[in-house]
Amino acid sequence: MPDLLIELFSEEIPARMQTRAAEDLRKLVTDGLVEAGLTYAGAAAFSTPRRLALSIEGLTGESKAVREERRGPKVGAPDKAIEGFLRGAGVAREDLEVRDDKKGQVYFAVIEKPGRMAADIIAEVLENAIRNFPWPKSMRWGAGSLKWVRPLHSILCILVDDAGAEVVPLDVDGIASGNTTRGHRFLAPDAFAVTSFDDYEAKLKRANVVLRADERADAIWNDATNQAFALGLEVVEDRGLLAEVAGLVEWPVVLLGRIDDDFLGLPPEVLQTSMKEHQKFFSVRNPKSGRIERFVTVANMETADQGATILAGNQKVLAARLADAKFFWENDLRTVERQGMKAWSDQLSNVTFHAKLGSQADRIERIAALAREIAPHVGAKPDLAEEAARIAKADLASEMVYEFPELQGLMGRYYAQAAGHDAGVPEACQEHYSPLGPSDDLPSAPVSVAVALADKFDTLTGFWAIDEKPTGSKDPFALRRAALGVIRLVLENAVTLGLTKVLEQAFAPQPSDWIEEAAKSSNAESKLLSATSFEGKEFVYNPKVAILNDLLSFFHDRLKVYLRDQGIRHDIIDACIAMPANDDLTLLVKRAKALAETLATDDGENLLQGFKRANNILTQAEEKDGVEYAYGADIKFAEADAEKVLFAALDAADAKIAPAMEAEDFSTAMAAMAALRAPIDEFFTDVQVNADSEILRRNRLNLLSRIRNICLSVADLTKIEG
Repeated sequence: MPDLLIELFSEEIPARMQTRAAEDLRKLVTDGLVEAGLTYAGAAAFSTPRRLALSIEGLTGESKAVREERRGPKVGAPDKAIEGFLRGAGVAREDLEVRDDKKGQVYFAVIEKPGRMAADIIAEVLENAIRNFPWPKSMRWGAGSLKWVRPLHSILCILVDDAGAEVVPLDVDGIASGNTTRGHRFLAPDAFAVTSFDDYEAKLKRANVVLRADERADAIWNDATNQAFALGLEVVEDRGLLAEVAGLVEWPVVLLGRIDDDFLGLPPEVLQTSMKEHQKFFSVRNPKSGRIERFVTVANMETADQGATILAGNQKVLAARLADAKFFWENDLRTVERQGMKAWSDQLSNVTFHAKLGSQADRIERIAALAREIAPHVGAKPDLAEEAARIAKADLASEMVYEFPELQGLMGRYYAQAAGHDAGVPEACQEHYSPLGPSDDLPSAPVSVAVALADKFDTLTGFWAIDEKPTGSKDPFALRRAALGVIRLVLENAVTLGLTKVLEQAFAPQPSDWIEEAAKSSNAESKLLSATSFEGKEFVYNPKVAILNDLLSFFHDRLKVYLRDQGIRHDIIDACIAMPANDDLTLLVKRAKALAETLATDDGENLLQGFKRANNILTQAEEKDGVEYAYGADIKFAEADAEKVLFAALDAADAKIAPAMEAEDFSTAMAAMAALRAPIDEFFTDVQVNADSEILRRNRLNLLSRIRNICLSVADLTKIEG
């Protein structure tokens, strides 16, 4: 079986597009070959700044002949029906066969497709892939109509078998395929022929091109870390930057440069961000002082002076960039020293957060009030939480954050420290944005947690109030992320917090006109009126409560996703959500974990079946008799020993479960519930519930009601599947 080698050689492809483009080439070509009837053993795609390459091994030499029979309309059918069938089958009328069918004679089309040589299929598939390549951005050049990310220069396409390499002939807008490629633009620009993938990769390396992106990345990292280590320094790891730089060079040459002493006083993050964003430099840190003292740049050239000229030029450009950063830093510090951070906070009244939700200054007022209310629940001082909330976003008006938006929060910490704010406040300025994702680090300092929660609650209630909720796959304001952030902050810091009360406080300052419209459009009223109480009290409908109820349901849905990743089934969570105090996420998860552990045991699983049997019998009897059996069973009417044993077991379980639930000791309550498994099993084995005696029957149904009530006091087991 032959192997296929393809290379599309062009001007420089943007680094951010290369990996995806290589995968797109692999998929387009392999899918097209398979659809045309060819099979292959394996395929691998590669990219450098100037080429996309694809190697396919074990390709079949030709497609198999195909014979297909299609059943058509009846003989005598209207001409239009027959003509439509002929067009679909691609045959002439005289080629149709007439065959007998149960309902008469029917036309059949026999379509025979002969096998095709692999080269013919490859040419067709590759041309289609080139012409329809899904570049995020593309261009035309010259007089041709072909679009590519950058001008396409050549196409290498060869089939390799035991007899040697054969060029697959094709022509795309005047670019004819061949068996040649070129090496490094400056170090080895001449064309050379290749005969196989191994030959291709080896000759590229001799021509100063490393084909594999991971190999280029490894070479960069190893050279950089070795040079830094020799000076007692360390390279700051940045995998994203490493991947990007590996896409900028074909022949990586690592150069270690020095940062001028004038800039070493800048915060390390400022140096790192400036060098990364503007120059694509790696930062080199002194592990003893934590300062960024040097940088690593990666050239695409070997030079006679060992890169000295390149390094000098880079250092000159870097000095200009860092001079700007130093100017911003010093100006910001002067502002803080003279006016504090309030000057920036006041400027945020001119910055719109959202047209319907006011300015950033309006939002800060809401967050500050809410942080003060949350503070006692997380162990923070209310005054400190409010102080932190009022300056947490002040750095958005600073010159440094204007230049480097990704430093928001971090610069706030530096400026808050310079302004002399109390301990915990500067850290909250940085940490209140966290977590930004499911694996992001969480703040644990009480003030930071209070402000982070207030920030996310305000975001959620604000966008819920104006009916800008997530829909399907669309979540433009990252509200799912905000809800997950609240869940992680609460659970991973073991915070006891009733969401209902906090959400009421967060909704209070939101615009009421928008809330009424949101409540109507979200159908929150009908959801709310299906409930019976709110914080244990009867209520009448109002829009804020309706939206609050809808948002609480959203939190529960996000909680299911969060716990599913931890192995807790959604039905177990539903069984706990149905219980009182379901707005306390820490309590809710504690109950769910205890229930999951109980149901994982034999006693728990069998008890569930016993509960469902008792509940089914009781429900059917109540529907039939039109009464509720909930008036208490009397042991004096118990006849069978199993019946008496169950009475005693229920009394013992009740004595344990009630105080355990009061103390929120769910494990003890679940264990006491699981201990009912044996007496319930024995009861159903030895006792007939629907006895002939109406007195016995009613007493036993009331006994089943005790089983149901005791189990439902722990969790709503009717929600459990199975």
